[in-house]
Amino acid sequence: MPTKGMRSLFFHSKAPSFAAYSSSPARLSAFSSSPSRPSISFPTPRRVPVTNFTEAMIQEIIENGAVLIMKWNPDTSTYAKVTSLFYESKNEARQFIRCVTDLQSVMHYLVQEEPTSEKLVHAQSLMQVAMKRLQKEFYQILSMNRAHLDPESVSTRSRSSLASTRSSTSDYDEDSGAITDDDVKFAGDAISEVEHVSAIAMNDLKLIAECMITSGYAKECVHIYKTIRKSIIDEGMYKLRVERFSSSQIGKMDREVLDFRITSWLSAVKISISTLFDGERILCDHVFASSASILESCFTHISSEAANLLFGFPQVLVAVKSKKNSPSSLDIFRLLDMYTAISESWPEIESIFGFESTAAVRSQALNSLIKLGESVRSLISDFESTVQKDSSKSVPTGGGIHDLTVRGMNYLSLLTDYSNILADIITDWPCPAKSTLPESYFDSPVSDNAPAPAISVRMAWLVLVLLCKLDDKAKHYKDIALSYLFLANNLQYVISKVRSSNLQYLLGEDWISKHEAKVRQFAANYEKLAWGNVLSSLPENPTAPISPEEARLIFRNFNFAFEQAYRKQRMSVVPDPKLRDEIKVSVGQKLVPVYREFYDTHRMTVGGGRNAALYVRITPEDIGNHLSDLFFTPASGGSSSSALSRRRSL
Repeated sequence: MPTKGMRSLFFHSKAPSFAAYSSSPARLSAFSSSPSRPSISFPTPRRVPVTNFTEAMIQEIIENGAVLIMKWNPDTSTYAKVTSLFYESKNEARQFIRCVTDLQSVMHYLVQEEPTSEKLVHAQSLMQVAMKRLQKEFYQILSMNRAHLDPESVSTRSRSSLASTRSSTSDYDEDSGAITDDDVKFAGDAISEVEHVSAIAMNDLKLIAECMITSGYAKECVHIYKTIRKSIIDEGMYKLRVERFSSSQIGKMDREVLDFRITSWLSAVKISISTLFDGERILCDHVFASSASILESCFTHISSEAANLLFGFPQVLVAVKSKKNSPSSLDIFRLLDMYTAISESWPEIESIFGFESTAAVRSQALNSLIKLGESVRSLISDFESTVQKDSSKSVPTGGGIHDLTVRGMNYLSLLTDYSNILADIITDWPCPAKSTLPESYFDSPVSDNAPAPAISVRMAWLVLVLLCKLDDKAKHYKDIALSYLFLANNLQYVISKVRSSNLQYLLGEDWISKHEAKVRQFAANYEKLAWGNVLSSLPENPTAPISPEEARLIFRNFNFAFEQAYRKQRMSVVPDPKLRDEIKVSVGQKLVPVYREFYDTHRMTVGGGRNAALYVRITPEDIGNHLSDLFFTPASGGSSSSALSRRRSL
C-alpha cells in the first residue's frame, strides 16, 4: 500500500487520538501501585521500582523531559512534524527514551507519594506528548523501511546474527545515554548495507515498542504494527499468486490453467515458509521480545489469514467434484509434489506457527496433507484397477514390448522417485493379503522374520498385477513360441526399469535375480518351440554312417525345417540387446555344432554338381549369418544388404 494511503489509514479523524486520553484517569492508573486498567490482549505495564526522589530531582527530571519532549512535539513544532527523531539523531532518540523512562519513574513515585500533585498532572501531559511522538516514530520507521523490513531481508539473517547485531546497535553508555556513529558503523561491518539498515530499524522499533508497552500504550503501538505488517504479508501472497478459490472455480479451470495454479502454489509454499512467514516471525520475536502475549497476538493477526489461504488450497483442490478436474483426473505426481512441499516444510511450519493461537494454521496444513495422501492412495488404486480391467486383445507384432508394460513401468518407476513421501502415505494403508500372491514372488519383499516396509509390499504387488495381466495378454498369440518370447521381452523390460529406478531398492536383488531366471526360462521355452523342429531334423549321432538316400532326406528335412523356422521368426523382435544376443547365441550353440558335424561328414555322400547344390543348400556359416539377422526391430537396424539377399533366397 502506498505511504500516503497508510498515513491516511492511521491519521484520519477516526483514528485513536492522544487528545482522548488527556484527562482520562486510565492513563494515570497505569502508574498506580495496583493497576486497574483491564487487559486481555495486552499485559499490564511493567511497574518501575519507586525511587526516593527529592523535590529537586523530580523538578529536574520533569524540566529536562519537557525540553526534549516538547522539542519533538509535532503539534507545536513544524520541524518536529516533518522530521524523524530516530532518523535525525540516534543519540537524541536514546535520550528521548531515557527521558520517558525517568518520567515514568517519577510518575510512579508521585502516584504513591503525592497523587494530587501538580507535577503528576504535568508529567502525565508530557507523557502523552511523548507517546504521540513515539507513535509517529513507530509508524514512520515501519512505513519508510518497508523495503528493509520485508520478510526476505529479515529472514536472510539468522536469529543469532540478529542478536549479535542488536547488542552492537543497542548498547550505549549508561551514564550518558549516548550512542556514537562509530557504534552504528561497527554493527554493520560484517553485514550488507540492506541488512545493516534492517538491523537498525528493527532495534529502533524494539526500543519504541518496549517504551510504549511499559508506559501503557501497547494498544496504539500494536494497532500500527498489525496494520502495516499485515498489508506486507497480504501483498506478498498476492505477488506469489496465492488466491482464494472455491471447488467450483477449480472445477471449471482448463487443465493448463490449473497446472499453472499448482506450479505457482508450489513455488509460493517454498518462498512463503522460508521467507515471508519466517521473516515476519523473526521480526515479531525481536520487536515484541518483552511481551510474549503481544508477540503472539501480532503474529497471529498478521499471518493466520494468509497462511490458512496458502495451506487450504490443496484441500480445496482435492475436494473438486467435477469430472474435468476431479482428484481422479489429476496427475498423481502433482499431488505428490504438493504433499512433498508441505511435508518437507512441516518442521518449519510447527516452529513458525507454534503458538496456541496459530493452531488452526497447523491444523489446516495437516488436513491438506491428509487429503492429499488420501487422493494419492485413491489414484494408486485406480492404476491397479485400470491394469486389472484392461481387456484389450491386441498384442504387439513379433512378441515385442506391450504398451501397457511401458506405461505401467514408467508410472511405477516415477512413483518411486517419491519413495520417502510414499512411505509416509502408504504406511497406514492395509497391505494386500499375502495368501493371494504366489509365494515365490514375495520371498524377497516379504518375509516372516523381517516384514518389508509397506511401500515395498505395495510396489511388489503393483508389479505383480502388471505381470499377471501380461500373462493374460500372452494368451492372445496363436503361436505359443511367440507368446513365450513376448513374456521374456516384457519381463526383461520390467526388470530393466526396476534396475534403473528406485524400485531396485524397494524390491531387492533377490526379486531381480528370481525374475531374471524367469526370463531365461521363457527364452528357453521359446527356443524349444521355435527351433526344436530344426534341431530334431538332425540325427542324434551326426557322424554315424548312413546311406546317400538317408543323407539326402536329412538334408532336405533340415533345409525345410530351418527355412520354415526362419521365415516364421524373421518378424520376431527382441528389443533388449543383451537378451537378443543371448537367444541368438543359445540357438546357434544348439544348431551349428551338430549341423557342422553332419555337414562335414555327409556333404560329399549326396553326390556332386547339381545334386549337391540341390540338397545341401545351407552351410554351417549360413546358420550363424541368418540368426544374426533375427530379432531386430525396424528402428534398431542390424540388417545388411547381404543378409537381406540371403533372406530373399530362402
